[in-house]
Amino acid sequence: MAVGASANGLYDVALERRQKLMGASGPAALVKNFRVFSIALFACIGGLLYGYNQGVFSGVLTMNSFVSHMGDYAGNDPVNQSRKGWLTSILELGAWIGSLLSGFMAEALSRKYGILIATVVFIIGVIIQSTAVSVGHSAILGGRFITGMGVGSLSMIVPMYNAEVAPPEVRGSLIALQQLAICAGIMISFWIDYGTNYIGGTGSSQSDAAWLVPICLQLFPAMVLFAGVLFMPFSPRWLVHHGREEEARKVLARLRDLPQEHELVEIEFLEIKAQSLFEKRSVAELWPGLQELTWVNTAKLQFVAVGSLFRTKAMFRRVIVATVTMFFQQWTGINAILYYAPTIFSSLGLSSNTVSLLATGVVGIVMFIATIPSVLYIDRLGRKPILTVGAIGMATCHIIIAVIVAKNRDSWDEHKTAGWAAVAMVWLFVIHFGYSWGPCAWILVAEIWPLSNRPYGIALGASSNWMNNFIVGQVTPDMLSGISYGTYIIFGLLTYAGAAFIWWGVPETKRLGLEEMDLIFGSEGVGRNDIERMEAVRREVGLDRMLGESHTSDTSPDKESKREVDGEKIHEL
Repeated sequence: MAVGASANGLYDVALERRQKLMGASGPAALVKNFRVFSIALFACIGGLLYGYNQGVFSGVLTMNSFVSHMGDYAGNDPVNQSRKGWLTSILELGAWIGSLLSGFMAEALSRKYGILIATVVFIIGVIIQSTAVSVGHSAILGGRFITGMGVGSLSMIVPMYNAEVAPPEVRGSLIALQQLAICAGIMISFWIDYGTNYIGGTGSSQSDAAWLVPICLQLFPAMVLFAGVLFMPFSPRWLVHHGREEEARKVLARLRDLPQEHELVEIEFLEIKAQSLFEKRSVAELWPGLQELTWVNTAKLQFVAVGSLFRTKAMFRRVIVATVTMFFQQWTGINAILYYAPTIFSSLGLSSNTVSLLATGVVGIVMFIATIPSVLYIDRLGRKPILTVGAIGMATCHIIIAVIVAKNRDSWDEHKTAGWAAVAMVWLFVIHFGYSWGPCAWILVAEIWPLSNRPYGIALGASSNWMNNFIVGQVTPDMLSGISYGTYIIFGLLTYAGAAFIWWGVPETKRLGLEEMDLIFGSEGVGRNDIERMEAVRREVGLDRMLGESHTSDTSPDKESKREVDGEKIHEL
C-alpha cells in the first residue's frame, strides 16, 4: 500500500507542478505556443484530405453524368441501393485496414514517416480513381479502397503526432484542429461539387469533368503535405523511446520555444524518459525476446501489445472508452448525412439536384464554423460536458426530423415549410456534432494511452471508428429506402445512449499530462512490481528529486506566490 500511495503521490506532485508552470488554456495559450500550433496545423492537411473524401462523393453520386457513367452503381432504383452503398463505403473499408496497419508504421518508422507513407498511398488511390472515365466503376471502387487506406492511416497518425508534440495546456485544441481540418475539407468538397455540377450543364449534356475534377483536385493538398512533412520535427516521445534523447530534448525545447534548461522542458523530458524506460523494462520482463527495437520485433510486439490492452482492468477501461466512444460517434448518423446529404435533402422535399447541393454546401459551412469554438475552448470546458450536451442536441434533432418526415413524407409539395424545417434540423444537428463529438471523440482516443500502447490503442479506436463508419455508409441507402423516418429514430436513440455512456462511463481528461493519465483510469491492473519499477525509474532519471526540490521551494513558509490553473487562482503560503 505504501508503495502505491508513494507512486500516486509523485504523480500528483508532477501534475501539480506542470499545471502551475504551463499557465491558462484557451486562445492565449495557442498564441504562446504558436510554433507547435503552426506545425500541428500543417499536419492537419491530413485531416483536410480525410474530410474532403468524406464529403466529395455525396455530390458526385447525384450528378447526371456520373449516374449515367456508373449505371446501376449510382442509380436510384431501390434494388440497387446496396451497390450505391458499396461505392460510398468502400473508402471506409480501406480506411479500417489502413488504421490497423498505421500502428506498426507509427512505431517502427516514426509518426513523421508514417504520415509520409500514408500520403503516398492516398495519392496512388486518387490517380486510380481518375481513370474511371475509361475503366468505369471498378476504378472508383479500387481507387477509393486504396485512398481509404491512406485516409485511415492519416486519421490515426495525425492526432497521435499532434498529441505528442503538444503541451498539455493546448493538447486538446491541437488535436481538435484535426476535426476542424476535416470540417474544412468537407465544406470545400461540398462547394466544389456545387460549382462543378454546372460543367456542361446540369442535365443530360453534363460533362464527365463535373465529377472528375472534384476527385482529382485533392491531389494538390496531398502533394503539399508530402513535401512539407519532410521538414516537420519528429515526435519527442518517439525520439526518446528510440534512444535519441539529445535530439528529443532539442525538439522539445524548440516546440515549447523555451531554453533546454527551463524547468518545464526538463520536467516534461524526464517524464517522457521515465515512461519510456518503464515501458522498455516492462517489455523486457514480459516479452524478453522482443526488447530489441527491430522492425520484426515491433511487428510482433504490435500483436502482443494489442493483447495486453485486454489484460488489466485499468487498460481494458481505456479500450472500452476508445472503441465505444467511436461506435457512438459514427452511430450519431453524421456520416449518413455527409455521404448522402443531397439524397436526404431530396427526400425532404427539395425539388432539384441543384437546390439539394446548395443545402449540402450549407452543411459544410455550419459544421466548419461550429468546430472553431472547440479548438479555442475545449481545454477550459472539458470533454464530458461538451460530449454530453452535443449528444443530447443531436439526438433531439433526429427525433424532430423523424416526426416531420412521418407526418409529411407523402405530401411535401403541400408542406414545403415542413420540408425546410427538417432541413434546418439537419443543419442544427451538424452544428451540435461540429462542436462536440467531431473533435472530442478523437481527443479522447489520442490522449488516454501510455507511451508504448499509444500507437496500438489509437489504432484500435480508429479501427472501431472506421468499421462503424463503413457499416453506416453501407446500410444508410437501404435504411432510407426501407424504413424512411425510422432511420432517424434509430440514430436518435443510439445518440441518447451515447450521452449516457459519456456522462456515467467516461472520466474527465482535460489538462492532464499524457504520462499521468493513470491518475484517472486507476491502477487496479498495474500491480506492485510495476509500481516499484516506475518508482525506481523515476528515481533513476532524477524526476522525483527535481519535483521534490520544486515542491519544497514552492511551499516554503517565507514565500508567497499566485498562479493560475484552469482559470482559478491558487494562493500558496
